[in-house]
Amino acid sequence: MENELSGLSATFDREIDVANTLKELDSIRIKFLGRKGLLSVFYEKFGKLSKEERPKIGQILNSMKNKIEEKITRKVEALSETIPSISIDYTMPGYKIPAGKYHLISQTIKRVKDIFQGLNFDIADGPEIETDYYNFESLNFPEHHPARDMQDTFHVDGKHVLRTHTSPVQIRTMEKRTPPLNIISIGKCYRNDPLDASHLPVFQQVEGLMISEEVNFGDLKGVLKIFFSEFFQKETNIRLNPSYFPFTEPSAEVSVTCPICTNGCPLCKKSGWIEIFGAGMVDPNVFKKVNYDAEKWTGFAFGGGIERLTLIKHSINDIRLLYENDVRFLNQF
Repeated sequence: MENELSGLSATFDREIDVANTLKELDSIRIKFLGRKGLLSVFYEKFGKLSKEERPKIGQILNSMKNKIEEKITRKVEALSETIPSISIDYTMPGYKIPAGKYHLISQTIKRVKDIFQGLNFDIADGPEIETDYYNFESLNFPEHHPARDMQDTFHVDGKHVLRTHTSPVQIRTMEKRTPPLNIISIGKCYRNDPLDASHLPVFQQVEGLMISEEVNFGDLKGVLKIFFSEFFQKETNIRLNPSYFPFTEPSAEVSVTCPICTNGCPLCKKSGWIEIFGAGMVDPNVFKKVNYDAEKWTGFAFGGGIERLTLIKHSINDIRLLYENDVRFLNQF
């Protein structure tokens, strides 16, 4: 073993003499001193030596280990002195790190919340997986009613669905609270719609509810006019066209004057008006489901898509652009 150690020492000397980089020196250190290095092999053999051989071989092993460590350390120090130091001018300004910003959808949600909170509306929330009762029955969708066909529903099981609108939040809130109340709910909804320029299977919706003893259709129009004027940051007129929703009576489709043009443009199809929300007075049958006295309380509800609000505000013609995460598109806003 003494001869083998002598050969190992000579091998180390040759390799350390030709090493010219810190990387090469690190490789030599691992080769000879690593856990599975060449010197470790001899330490394993050391345990099998006789008592007479151990003192001498042990001394050689320790001496060689110290020699390897010292030579590598000196060579590292010598090479480090040849590396030019990097001068830093601390008076120079730092690099500007671009700050992140809210996504377009998040910007719209924040703006909608700010406006309605300014109108004294509370924010309510509810589960995205709903029972058939809350998603349909409590909102005046009887079983087998044709109106259910309006909702292309994702069924989780026989009793649960992915909510098709945020209206169930209104029922859950009315069950917990007594009127008067003003709430809005914003969240994801799910419908089995084909993906195209104007439809998504998963989308965001805002829905509002106001209940008091004297609220009427004029109050509904006034609240919506204030909201849309604030949201589009310009005077916006409202038009209500008769429509049908199971949970409101009477019901209306809400159109607003085009926020982009005055004489007609592609966004409003040159009509000057854009259909944007659904709304109406709360049906008395809905009040009965939550044990509200329909003779005493009246209310209105309204709702629409967050994505649609975003598309109209920014004159975007394809809803898919909002979710493709193309930085070139998002940086425009």
